[in-house]
Amino acid sequence: MGIAASCAEAQEPERRTTIYTLEEMTDKQVVLETSAGTIVLAVLPEAAPNHAGTFIERAERGEYDGTTFHSMVRYGIIQGGDPLSVDPVARERYGTGGLRQLAAEPNAERHTRGAVSAVLIPGDPDSAGAQFFITVTDQPSLDGKHTVFARVVEGMDVVERISETPVDESSRAIDRVEMLSARVRTTPPPEVPPYSTESLEELAGIEAVLETSLGEIRIRPFPDRAEQHVRHFLRLIDIGAYDGVAFHRVVPGFVVQGGSMQHRNVPLTSRQLRYVTTLEPEFSETPHVRGIVSLARGDDPASGSTSFFICTGPAPSLDGAYTAFGEVVSGLEVLDAMETVPLTGEEPVVKIEIVSARVDRSQ
Repeated sequence: MGIAASCAEAQEPERRTTIYTLEEMTDKQVVLETSAGTIVLAVLPEAAPNHAGTFIERAERGEYDGTTFHSMVRYGIIQGGDPLSVDPVARERYGTGGLRQLAAEPNAERHTRGAVSAVLIPGDPDSAGAQFFITVTDQPSLDGKHTVFARVVEGMDVVERISETPVDESSRAIDRVEMLSARVRTTPPPEVPPYSTESLEELAGIEAVLETSLGEIRIRPFPDRAEQHVRHFLRLIDIGAYDGVAFHRVVPGFVVQGGSMQHRNVPLTSRQLRYVTTLEPEFSETPHVRGIVSLARGDDPASGSTSFFICTGPAPSLDGAYTAFGEVVSGLEVLDAMETVPLTGEEPVVKIEIVSARVDRSQ
């Protein structure tokens, strides 16, 4: 897959050199607010100081504001930054502007998923400028041919979505995908994971509420028996990971199971994906009886992640083998309704959805 400018502008722009030192560029990010969502790029000044520095400078001067991602290959790359793309009338010239300003800076950075790299005029390695592209998937054929100067650290789901934009026969976007603004910031400290600092007493005063397509289910957690599972479950609710997820398995008189991200109606965001982790088991003597909420897993006891089940009847075979981390305090009738849905094997014929999930601290 080649990435190149459509055609060079006739004039020869003046070569640009960064005004920043390596120290000034260290730990800097450029936040792109686009019409499709937010993308955060971490610049790589040590790999390509001139490209990284001029990219920061352009962002600080607002040179990307109002430009578009004007070309894309579905699940391959997205390309933008052409100053000509500010003008909707100039669409036929998109891809030709803002070039011949930067010499190549060969480095060891690879065009893996999320790489931000310089657009070039075919046959001219020293023709980079304002335009850049982002790889949606690994593009090893581009390694050593284009200068990688930044990487996506948040918003790859937005990048993927932009790559799905319909294009014409010239691979130009039919609809405008605009960079509303580009701003520079110092890399923020790592996010404190939600529900990582509450005391056990505070966790015990919380209820999880699942608004399903068949009604509301309220769950009281067991932080004294499965602290890490409770924090994990509440965290996934807090970030919206369970919104739009189905109860994909119903075994009448035994369990209803949901929470698998494979049964979510839209992909997870980059932030949500960070919290989809596996857990070490926290087995207890809690019996798996009607209303108990427990974490599903594979053969490995430490393979549980997001999928959970709720017992609809006694299940002593699960005791001591699965981590019970809560109980239903209201909504048992919703479980009864789930068991009346027609099934194909154990899969509901009609989707049973967690429309939304929330944490209720009022208890």
